[in-house]
Amino acid sequence: MKFVNFSVVKFSFLLTAGILVAHFFFKGSLLPFYMFTALIFSLFIAWLLARKQLFQNVIFGIITYTCFFFLGIISYQIRLPELQENHYSKSISITSEVNVFQLKVKEVLKTDTYNHKYIAEVIAINQSKSKGKILLNIKKDSLKSSLTIDDVILISSSLHLINSPLNPHQFDYAKYMKTLGVYHQLRITSIDVLHKSEGKSTLRGTAEKARNLIINKLKDSPITPDELSIIQALILGQRKDISKEMYSDYAAAGAIHILAVSGLHVGIVFFILQFVFSPFTYFRKGKIIIPILIIIFLWGFAFITGLSPSVVRAVTMFSFFAFAKMINRDSNSINTMFLSYFVLLLMNPMWLFHVGFQLSYLAVFFILWILPMFNRMYYPTNYFLKKGWGIFTVTIAAQIGIIPLSLFYFHQFPGLFFLTNIVILPFLGIVLGFGIFVIILALLNVLPGWIAISYTYIIKGLNGFVNWIANQESFLIQDIHFTSAKAIFSYVFIIFTLLIWKNKKPKYILYSLASLVILISVIGFGDYSNSGNQLIVFQKSRQTLIGYKNGSKLKLFKSDTSKNYKDSYPLKGYRVSNGIDNYSEEKLPQIVSYNDKTILILDSLGIYPKNRNIDMVLLSLSPKVNLERLIDSLHPKLIIANGNNYTSYVKRWQQTCKEKKLPFHYTGKEGAFVYK
Repeated sequence: MKFVNFSVVKFSFLLTAGILVAHFFFKGSLLPFYMFTALIFSLFIAWLLARKQLFQNVIFGIITYTCFFFLGIISYQIRLPELQENHYSKSISITSEVNVFQLKVKEVLKTDTYNHKYIAEVIAINQSKSKGKILLNIKKDSLKSSLTIDDVILISSSLHLINSPLNPHQFDYAKYMKTLGVYHQLRITSIDVLHKSEGKSTLRGTAEKARNLIINKLKDSPITPDELSIIQALILGQRKDISKEMYSDYAAAGAIHILAVSGLHVGIVFFILQFVFSPFTYFRKGKIIIPILIIIFLWGFAFITGLSPSVVRAVTMFSFFAFAKMINRDSNSINTMFLSYFVLLLMNPMWLFHVGFQLSYLAVFFILWILPMFNRMYYPTNYFLKKGWGIFTVTIAAQIGIIPLSLFYFHQFPGLFFLTNIVILPFLGIVLGFGIFVIILALLNVLPGWIAISYTYIIKGLNGFVNWIANQESFLIQDIHFTSAKAIFSYVFIIFTLLIWKNKKPKYILYSLASLVILISVIGFGDYSNSGNQLIVFQKSRQTLIGYKNGSKLKLFKSDTSKNYKDSYPLKGYRVSNGIDNYSEEKLPQIVSYNDKTILILDSLGIYPKNRNIDMVLLSLSPKVNLERLIDSLHPKLIIANGNNYTSYVKRWQQTCKEKKLPFHYTGKEGAFVYK
């Protein structure tokens, strides 16, 4: 791979390696800053010695690469709370103590069932200056109006940790929020809000106001609500009004990526702008004017989408491409891509752990790498064939680049992805171009009704096609068990296979076969590691769920026989992650046996057999039972309480077990109980 010879590519790999090492190995212990200072000093000395030489020596190269590796470690660590001066976590702790927080809203998140959610910047705590990001949850209907970016509020509340999942193999929201620099949360109602005001405007806040203005203008047009929700997502980057049914259709059709404004949308806008400004090539300074205009309009597009991080990243990347074209360096597109990647990770190393960032750069990398190989194989001269071939090859190249990662994150593969993309990609260009035109007319208050209605029919056509694809359920492969190791070695195999296609060297055939053998071994080891037995008491409010896993088989004992939990929380994540291919459900018995152990399930009736050997007791539905007498009678070795018990009962049981020196496990706090 010739592009690996580019210095920026090597530096990007080393920076990435440093960030990963810091993330996985240096979270608790910080790397001394003097080590990096010593490396910089060594690099300077090595450069002084090497600058007079025709060829730089090995020592200079080693020191340089080591500096970029440690740069990755330090750039990650300086964003940790313990290295941030005046971070709020240094002045208060996780207790029930109430503090007065002054906060400024930085981002509006999607609401959940019970709360409006925001990311806020801490300004002060108890009138002492502080800083750091925090997750703010405000109970729905408790405020007369929701908050917007740049609002400043004064609240009285206590600090809480963001809860980690209580069941295995579920999405870790706390871990995700840490990649955004958010480590704690506040839960409040309107009573806790002492004062609310409009803070000093920021660029992000102004962009949010501009986006809301556009949305309100479009709401006054004849565009119907369902179609408006798609327009808001496709062009303005706001998905909160999309119905669950429509969102599910786009996911099943393999078109979910078009509902989040990202690299795909920015790339299409980039090519639309290239076409629109192409007449400027006839001007004397046209080759300089066009990239400048493209960069200006790209950032204008980012502005109307609210300057979300995903759009800012994508616009930054394509701005580098436009700038490279301006200085006649567009021949090294991969070099330019890695330069933008390097700069973005220096700005915020946490972006490396965002799914959108990973998918965007993998898709662009494989498109830039594979497309020339496709074009050498066949390049039509007919205009329409050329456009069709371009869409076909871009779709295939992007899918090759993102399939392993998509399987790892989403565990499904839309079999009709090619048909979806071959139709939607050119359609999306029309939707974006026409949509921007409609927005401009709406802002000028000159949007004719027939244009708005025409645009509505275009969106309806898009939705209808997506719905038809989604209904072809036999082509949607779901519940694919795909681990991180499988994803990594899949990429290794793909890369060496593509190198065979490009270079046809025997060594790449050997490497490809070796990586295939390793991939098969990883798959086999994964199946072997999941072949064991396991009993698990899931954490579920108002329900009792006990799973018995035997290899790839799972039997669920449940208290609610009216509902099937196969594709519901928390069973779906557990099934997929353990490669379960045989699933069944049964009514919960009073006694469950597992590995010569007997588990008694004691429900609200509080009836239990006397003088019987019981190893574990599961307390469910708040049974009115004298636990001390039960322990003396049955002599269990462990007491378990699940999430459908009254908290007051759980505290009393916990105290009884403490006095009896008997282990006690509460799933509502400690998570699901797993017994192997």
